[in-house]
Amino acid sequence: MTDAAGDTGMEAQVLRLGDLIAARQYALAASEAAALLGVQPQNRDLLYLRAHALRLDGDPDAALAALDPLAASHPRFSRLYQERGLCHVARRDATAAIESLLRAVNLNPALPVSWSMLEGLYRLQGDDHNARLAAEHVATLKRLPPAVVTATAQFADGDLAAAESTVRAFLVEQGHHVEAMRLLARIGMRRDALQDAQLLLEAVLQLAPDYGAARYDYAQLLIDRHLHVQALEQTQRLLAAEPHNRAWRTLHALACVGAGRHAEALSIYRELLPGSHEPAQIQLSIAHSLKTLGDGSAAVQAYRAATATRADFGDAWWSLANLKTYRFDDAELGRMQSAEAAPDTTEVDRLHLDFALGKALEDRHDYAASFEYYRRGNALRRAASSYRPELMELNTRLQQEICGAALFARNSGAGAPARDPIFIVGLPRSGSTLLEQILASHPQVEGTQELADVPRLALELQGRDFDPAQPRYPAVLAELAPQDFTRMGDRYLEDTRAWRRGKPRFIDKMPNNFRHVGLIHLILPNAVIIDARREPMACCFSNFKQLFAQGQEFTYSFTDIARYYRTYLELMRHWDTVLPGRVLRVHHEDVVDDLEGSVRRLLGHCGLPFAAACLEFHRTGRSVRTASSEQVRQPINREGLEQWRHYQPWLAPLREALGDALTRYRD
Repeated sequence: MTDAAGDTGMEAQVLRLGDLIAARQYALAASEAAALLGVQPQNRDLLYLRAHALRLDGDPDAALAALDPLAASHPRFSRLYQERGLCHVARRDATAAIESLLRAVNLNPALPVSWSMLEGLYRLQGDDHNARLAAEHVATLKRLPPAVVTATAQFADGDLAAAESTVRAFLVEQGHHVEAMRLLARIGMRRDALQDAQLLLEAVLQLAPDYGAARYDYAQLLIDRHLHVQALEQTQRLLAAEPHNRAWRTLHALACVGAGRHAEALSIYRELLPGSHEPAQIQLSIAHSLKTLGDGSAAVQAYRAATATRADFGDAWWSLANLKTYRFDDAELGRMQSAEAAPDTTEVDRLHLDFALGKALEDRHDYAASFEYYRRGNALRRAASSYRPELMELNTRLQQEICGAALFARNSGAGAPARDPIFIVGLPRSGSTLLEQILASHPQVEGTQELADVPRLALELQGRDFDPAQPRYPAVLAELAPQDFTRMGDRYLEDTRAWRRGKPRFIDKMPNNFRHVGLIHLILPNAVIIDARREPMACCFSNFKQLFAQGQEFTYSFTDIARYYRTYLELMRHWDTVLPGRVLRVHHEDVVDDLEGSVRRLLGHCGLPFAAACLEFHRTGRSVRTASSEQVRQPINREGLEQWRHYQPWLAPLREALGDALTRYRD
């Protein structure tokens, strides 16, 4: 049936209920749905079909009441609001009907019944303009093949398996159809099959180069793949055709952010704010740009404006907390606690509020309450994650098996010879942003950001048909010729050129590149690699307190993060064995205790002359996009080294899971 229907037996029951409704046995369908809900009380399709049957049986009031639990458990299900609208039509409440039906089509534009009903309601109210718009939507849906309309509706409601099955069957029968191909690409984007989605969208744009919606999807996909310069080319084409299109301009601003053009993005966001239907989101984007550009006080004002616009806007509250330097007053703390406890707060807002409250209460030294909020936020995020630690551990074993001394000896002399890149690897929250800021303060070094180019190369080597149990990468490295590695090195240098402004050296600070040190050595044998390492309890708990915008899914449970830290140590020890002296290890505690000595050691390893500006790193004006952006704009201090000790009463599971990593991290 649908992704939400549950196991096969329940799917069959849902299909039977649909047959009963089609046969107009409404009372029986409602009764059987109620009985099945005793087994699966939150099953989306059962809740919907019971309310649907009650309305068709002539009891819209009972149907409305039956929709309440559906709204509580599945608030973004479009047919919930369509059904509400139809109940209000039966009760002759046109205003409530229009409100519900509009919410339905905003969530899912492929609802012919809602659009038709809206057209009729608007005409009854004498609103010819909106009636005409609704009629245009009805006409658009009628022009599309029914299978594409059905699949689009399924996609909008999150039924990805059903939508993919429907649209693939249509394409097999009908061949090329740009709307169906675009929909299949959007399904691929939702499922993170970005390479397949990219091929589909490129094919669509070859067939229909003026198809703005497909080009918009293509630009969004390029942003998701961190190909921001290419995304800008697409958004510029969109804006050339429709310079005042708000959606196009918003996406262009997002591409500007990704490409490091923060001042341009800030200007666009400020122009978009008046008249925006989502002013809080625009204010948040403005604040992010201001923070990245180093204007902390203006960023705070913009974040606070976002929370004033929407009191339960968890992302804005968390962004204030994530400055690390902001302190919430009593009124703000109370507003956050009220929003976090409110039953209608979305799960996404609640988990952001949990992390914000954890930080707010930590700053007030209420560590028990702080830990409880951190625990809640991590539990919510982990429950929504599909992270599997065994895949990371498998990758480590394969790296150890494939990337041995023989592989590197066989490819000696391969790779691009340039010395330009300086890679900083390690775990997040390990002091890597501090090292980046120190090095970026050197007149010969360009600070960029966490570049996705090496992970993207690894993903391409993995291939399109990824089997987690038998991954193609890193085994494929043993099959490649030296010229392949040289070609990849040249490509890396060319693709990263967009981030550079003429300095001879540049930094790539993607922490998880520690998994790809072998690949980096093969394609860029003269690049510098620095391992930023931090004491495990401090590092792991700092990650547990951090809500990442994306990725780093291993950080949301003590077990996962301890396993990840241990695996990191194991893999770095392997690189030390097979590539002795290749990686410079820098302990965060050593940098704090002896800044000048650490700076001289860093610069010496990079082959750079000493520069006093590296000791005054906090004075360097540059864009910083990580969680430590405000911290590295202050002189070095010891405050963060021992913060985790305030939470020792609750950290026994973390300590136990880390085991001997607590001592061997210094090996």
